[in-house]
Amino acid sequence: MFTGIIQAMAPIKSIEKQTGLWRFGMLFNETLRDSLTHGASVAHNGVCLTVAAQNDNIVYFDVMQETLNVTNLNQCEVGEVLNIERAMRFGDEVGGHILSGHIAFAAKLIDREATLTNSRLRFECEQQWMKYILPKGFAAIDGASLTIGKTGDNWFEVYLIPETRTLTTLDSKAIGQDYNIEVDSQTQAIVDTVERVLAQKELA
Repeated sequence: MFTGIIQAMAPIKSIEKQTGLWRFGMLFNETLRDSLTHGASVAHNGVCLTVAAQNDNIVYFDVMQETLNVTNLNQCEVGEVLNIERAMRFGDEVGGHILSGHIAFAAKLIDREATLTNSRLRFECEQQWMKYILPKGFAAIDGASLTIGKTGDNWFEVYLIPETRTLTTLDSKAIGQDYNIEVDSQTQAIVDTVERVLAQKELA
């Protein structure tokens, strides 16, 4: 489990591409490597990946084809920097929201308006996902837990404070690039349950 509070940004040092499986070699600083063990979970741009191997300061993670299909990791290149969060530990302060690291979809950045104090990002996605994106609700965007601002038929907005702009990659991507989105699991469960109940009533 994760909180959506990004702990560091780390560069990709290598990508080994096999059929249906990519292995990422990530350059982790000493803090990220502290007590990191084989099999541990680490979120990369919000995607939960498992430690497969370690070699000095390089940590390796395997990415399955299904994950590549759903997330923006399939667009990554060597040298690119990713948002990193280690898994929650018992007793940690939860400053964001409870996340699973399971990405629902990728949304495209279609507009950015930046000022000295904040940045507004607008994302476009398939309309079917908008039922889970509610104003004043939240979503994890490339791993960072953010409050939803305005919404439309197939778009939504978030605002970044200076701290978020500095500590994450969210404000550094170009227009047209994809961001990983994890929706609020409670909202998704409620919406899906209501839809299922209504559908059953129609069939009765």
